[in-house]
Amino acid sequence: MGLPSIYPTGVTIYKPEKCWNGYNLVPTIDSGALLFDMNGNEVRRWEQFHGFPNKLLPNGNLIGYSGDRNPKYGMQDGIDLVQVDYDGNIVWKFEKFEFVEDEGEEPRWMARTHHDYQREGNPVGYYVPGQIPEVNKGNTLILAHKTLYNEKISDKKLLDDVFYEVDWEGNILWQWNANEHFDEIGFSEDAKKTIYANPNMRNADGGVGDWLHINCMSYLGPNKHYDNGDERFNPENIIFDSREANFIAIISKKTGKIVWKIGPNWNDEDIKHIDFIIGPHHAHLIPQGLPGAGNILVFDNGGWGGYGLANPSSKDGLKNALRDYSRVLEINPITLEIVWEFTPESIKAAIPTDAAKFYSPYVSSAQRLPNGNTLIDEGSDGRVFEVTAEKEIVWEWISPYFTDDGEDAKTTNNMIYRAYRYPYDWVPQEEKPIEIEIKPLDIKTYRLENAGKFGAKSVVKVEGTIPYSVSAALCVAKIDESKKVNKEKLFTVNRNLFEEVIEEKKNIEKLELILFGAERCKHCKALHPIIEKVLESDLAQYIKAKYVDVDKSSEITERYKVQGIPVIIITDGEKELSRKAGEKSYNELYSWIEDLIHKNLK
Repeated sequence: MGLPSIYPTGVTIYKPEKCWNGYNLVPTIDSGALLFDMNGNEVRRWEQFHGFPNKLLPNGNLIGYSGDRNPKYGMQDGIDLVQVDYDGNIVWKFEKFEFVEDEGEEPRWMARTHHDYQREGNPVGYYVPGQIPEVNKGNTLILAHKTLYNEKISDKKLLDDVFYEVDWEGNILWQWNANEHFDEIGFSEDAKKTIYANPNMRNADGGVGDWLHINCMSYLGPNKHYDNGDERFNPENIIFDSREANFIAIISKKTGKIVWKIGPNWNDEDIKHIDFIIGPHHAHLIPQGLPGAGNILVFDNGGWGGYGLANPSSKDGLKNALRDYSRVLEINPITLEIVWEFTPESIKAAIPTDAAKFYSPYVSSAQRLPNGNTLIDEGSDGRVFEVTAEKEIVWEWISPYFTDDGEDAKTTNNMIYRAYRYPYDWVPQEEKPIEIEIKPLDIKTYRLENAGKFGAKSVVKVEGTIPYSVSAALCVAKIDESKKVNKEKLFTVNRNLFEEVIEEKKNIEKLELILFGAERCKHCKALHPIIEKVLESDLAQYIKAKYVDVDKSSEITERYKVQGIPVIIITDGEKELSRKAGEKSYNELYSWIEDLIHKNLK
């Protein structure tokens, strides 16, 4: 939509009573790490201390890196990972991942750090009550690069993503390589062909395929899903997202296998309602101790990404998904329900006509705060803001740090890769700042010196005119117009046959068939009469039918680990015996249920 030529920077909105107040930490585009308070007072800047991102530790310690590999040979390769104290003295440093010998450069060890890392004690790198990162000890999980060939993926040289864990002494304890799990990602055959021909080639290192571009990586940490017996959510398991391949996944740290995933095929029935997540950043499990704990929070950038069939926006199938606005999504990983979201509509911008008013096609992040608010970094325009659960913007800051904005500069940028909010007491070297409300300007009436005031000198009425329509139709259908049909109730569950599950009962006399569905679901509509016929057969005396509305009974849905609908589960009251998902034929259902009855009832 474009930016105005002149606009304020620094803090533009601040409502202290509605905020979770603390220090803000951002990596500026080329001036180092910046720490500032809620009023925008810059407390400290670590000049030229790189951060992709920077992270604060208790006692004012800071993690980042000292510089980048020559871009001729490296594509966003950090040479090391460094922890400094508040005064910039090095406390810890790691670089011995790979010995690099670039032509014309001094041979040296490099960490090849890229986009993320986590210190033991805290799964995500931002403040979580009761989960405090270690300062002078502990292991560190690092996201990095490795250059290799894998003919299964492409005949081109690949820039692969690597996770590795090091101890305080710098010993590598564990490593995971993305290319080894190509088949587990679930690319379509069309996507595989596109990747093979062009794995997102970049200019560095004589041409290298940045095929996934993983930009975040964090532990799951303690969570309710694991407490409920779901091994996929082991606290040591690791969640990440792929900016280029449009998916979010969890790997088992023990086996290395992908154990949970959404994408890259966004037309799959169980995730179609989420719509395409494109170019995601900062996907993580909201940690235990914060509102929304156990849900996945992700900045869905939009922009361009993915592999697949060619279309008008992609002649060769590379970056074949396109959307010109962003979303922040909070997703229940069990039911795949969107629990909360921030979209252009949250700022009263119509989709798609004005949707680009909330849009960062690259970088960006989202942090859940202890009071339930969310700190959002709309990174490409250097805008960081805090919103309530009701989507009120209660704090906003615009970065004043730009790249070269001189007359001869080809481009200028105030990008903020990722933003974090930390408690004041994590920086004991500074006095707690005074918090002063900043009321937003009335942009209709605010004028620079010598600019004309708002309002016409005189107003005349033209005879015969009628008032403007409140909801004038736009030339392009808004998203709420096109989606209305999809929200409608499609059928009615037979409540005489299906008892609605309110609470679970044990010691039942018959097997129970539990249908998980929703009356808005076309596949549930198709399956429902088939189940009715089966239950009207001779099997009826052996089985009782029940129904769970997934839109109303999230707790039961989550307990049974239902991820899509419709799902049929057969239980004996003590344990699940079997399940079926999706539309089924009469014969298939009858044979399945009959077999379970013979095996489990005597």
